[in-house]
Amino acid sequence: MERSVTNIRLAGVGGQGIIVASEVLCEALLGSRFDVKKSEVHGMAQRGGTVNSDVRFGERVYSPTIPHGDAHILLAFEQMESLRYLPSLKAGGTVIVNRQRILPGAVSSGKAVYPGGIEETLRARAGRVICIDALSLAREAGSIRSVNVCLLGALSAMLPIEEELWQSVITQRFKNKGLEANLKAFQMGYQAARKD
Repeated sequence: MERSVTNIRLAGVGGQGIIVASEVLCEALLGSRFDVKKSEVHGMAQRGGTVNSDVRFGERVYSPTIPHGDAHILLAFEQMESLRYLPSLKAGGTVIVNRQRILPGAVSSGKAVYPGGIEETLRARAGRVICIDALSLAREAGSIRSVNVCLLGALSAMLPIEEELWQSVITQRFKNKGLEANLKAFQMGYQAARKD
């Protein structure tokens, strides 16, 4: 039986950088000397479909997949995806949700309606909900492609990982592409989570 394992589910839409974010998260956790396991589901990611990644860490982790209803933290890159994966959250768990909306094809074509009252639904189910306009923060940081790193910054406020290690991992990962914007977006996400 796994003891003292923390479960984080990252969820969103293809193209949002969820897999990259989960890889950066795993590198930071490994650098903090945790045992880490990761799994991912791409679905129809290239067509804007759902993407999720499970990251589990602790002293010893045996399985990469989070049991249903056992996620301690849900990091949702898009609002509707936060609803889709809400049942995977442990009672009293934390949801960090990007306020961004990416309309699925059925909604864009008028065949379906984007759900309303998402934040209220999240607050009724989760122990803590942190809502962040990560797209605006990433734009302010210098690149809308930094939304994923901005959300990692918000997540970092809840994890036992030193800031210097985060900076080192981000620097290594993005040294040839968008480093300054990513470092700034990370800090902005961290500050946003601390305020909420």
